Amino acid sequence: MKALVLAGGTGSRLRPITHTSAKQLVPVANKPVLFYGIESLVAAGITEIGIVTGDTAPEIEAAVGDGSRFGARVTYLPQDRPLGLAHAVLISRDWLGDDDFVMYLGDNFVVGGITELVDGFRARRPDAGILLTKVSDPSAFGVAELDAEGRVSRLTEKPPAPRSDLALVGVYLFTPAVHTAVRAIAPSARGELEITDALQWLVAQGYTVSPTVITGYWKDTGNVTDMLEVNRSVLETVEPVQDGTVDAASELVGRVRIEAGARVVRSRIVGPAVIGPGSVVTDSYVGPSTSVAGDCVITGSEVEFSIVLTGSRIEQAGRVEGSLIARDVHVTGAPRAPRAHRLVLGDHSRVQISS
Repeated sequence: MKALVLAGGTGSRLRPITHTSAKQLVPVANKPVLFYGIESLVAAGITEIGIVTGDTAPEIEAAVGDGSRFGARVTYLPQDRPLGLAHAVLISRDWLGDDDFVMYLGDNFVVGGITELVDGFRARRPDAGILLTKVSDPSAFGVAELDAEGRVSRLTEKPPAPRSDLALVGVYLFTPAVHTAVRAIAPSARGELEITDALQWLVAQGYTVSPTVITGYWKDTGNVTDMLEVNRSVLETVEPVQDGTVDAASELVGRVRIEAGARVVRSRIVGPAVIGPGSVVTDSYVGPSTSVAGDCVITGSEVEFSIVLTGSRIEQAGRVEGSLIARDVHVTGAPRAPRAHRLVLGDHSRVQISS
């Protein structure tokens, strides 16, 4: 069995972060989301991995390399434009050959991995396997309807009036039957070849599409809110480690990881939290569900339930929470009266100011 990992797309919901970085490489708990997916595939015994890339291909390739660091062998499959998930299958036909495969969206996160799902597919080998979960707003997803016996009766992409609350999770399992399906469908109204339409074609033609409803944790990390929630979830598994230095005037509470080269000075860190290598926290409070990447500086500030990326500085900034702060950002408090907010913001930025 092979794996097809989708790492193209524009990441429009994570702008402005994704103006300069692939959405699949935005880190949670200081590790790119994409890496968690690759590790899940390898843990399930799948080591032949094709990664579909778009405009951010150089960055993806630089981060993942040949896959050997994960115990995998990676092949890169360029997609000129993001024309849908089924289109990604179409362009990958030669590499996939006649092998069964898992298709895994590179910005999705499934706690607990997919080993059990893959083992079940290998044992029963339906024509396709899909992962479903209940969501509050199914109109934002592909939606599956099940009959009284729990079989898939209909699949619809982003229906305006959903007839089910079961959304397709970004993990799919296929036999070579899917190649016939993706060639049989036409582009949707938004000009894409939808994998939901390919699955519906399989159902209509009498193929077996086997659903698995999960009650565990899954997130599409395509927006800031979900990214912060995934970060919180991953940090819950952090074990306390102190490889950096913490002075006697500082306090670490709970599951806190201080990575090599980091320094904590006259500060209080309440876990779960991670302070990345080379970062310095001085006269500050870092609260639960916060990951601070490498080479950051936090001085005279409070940071909680946030992600701070490499090289950023937060100085005399009061309290910062529920925030995703990109690379090499400088956040500082107003030095003197009259107090004012002074902002330099890129396109698609969102700022909430407390008066």
